[in-house]
Amino acid sequence: MGQQHPEQPARLSVINDQIISSGLSFVCPQYHSEKVTLEQLHCAHLHSYVNDIYKNAPTHGVLNIDADTQMMPATLSAAQYAAGAGVMAVDLLMQKKHRAAFCPVRPPGHHAEKDKAMGFCFFNNVAIAAKYAIKHYGLERVAIIDFDVHHGNGTQSIVQGDKQIRLFSSFQHPFYPYSGDGPSADNVHNLPLAADISSEQYRQAVSQWFPLIDDFSPELILISAGFDGHIADSMSSHALIDADYHWITQQLVALADQHCGGKIISMLEGGYAINALGRTVVAHLRALLKS
Repeated sequence: MGQQHPEQPARLSVINDQIISSGLSFVCPQYHSEKVTLEQLHCAHLHSYVNDIYKNAPTHGVLNIDADTQMMPATLSAAQYAAGAGVMAVDLLMQKKHRAAFCPVRPPGHHAEKDKAMGFCFFNNVAIAAKYAIKHYGLERVAIIDFDVHHGNGTQSIVQGDKQIRLFSSFQHPFYPYSGDGPSADNVHNLPLAADISSEQYRQAVSQWFPLIDDFSPELILISAGFDGHIADSMSSHALIDADYHWITQQLVALADQHCGGKIISMLEGGYAINALGRTVVAHLRALLKS
């Protein structure tokens, strides 16, 4: 998407700038991902859907998928690299080269369903990473925690009923994509939250997840890290602050330390208040790094 779209290139630029100015770039090795393969995409998406995305990708101009979601000539390549970043992160952790990873990618992924692009998303980056970890490394228990302000409908559509994956999604409700408040499969734990929730109420609400994650004893934790619930973000009505994202990340890191040797991967989802996004990602990274 372009410079005037909420999901714009400046999101990654400000994250990179803040990582450098914070000094974290000196302790965070950086990698350039490879493109996701068709085999990896097919772990999460229907063959027919992937074929349509590849076939319809424009060579010029703009293709409107829906009112919010557009493909430009570089979109397919960006989506391939974004999904490939999650796969690379799994490899780096499973091969014990690193304990934790953060993937500042765009486009985001958690709204992409197994057969549908929507909500700025084309390929479901975190679901692809989870499925890849299970298929390639034989993992039996992968937890996905999605704290984006929007329901992870796409991730739910892909992992529901999969006993090897447990999904936890908190989100403002009622709110786009207007899902997640009804019955779900046993491996999906949705947490609809009021628009005006406070920091204290938010922390109390998501704390109910931690015993469930503990009981599941994951071998890998994946985070759909959306920062659009920040008080500075006009995309939502939540009023979270940098410290809330640092706090929840600390809790998840502690669970990763307890159950899976610290293996935790965070993938960027939403967050559209540019200046706040950079700061909040730094707070998130400090918790991932235990710094």
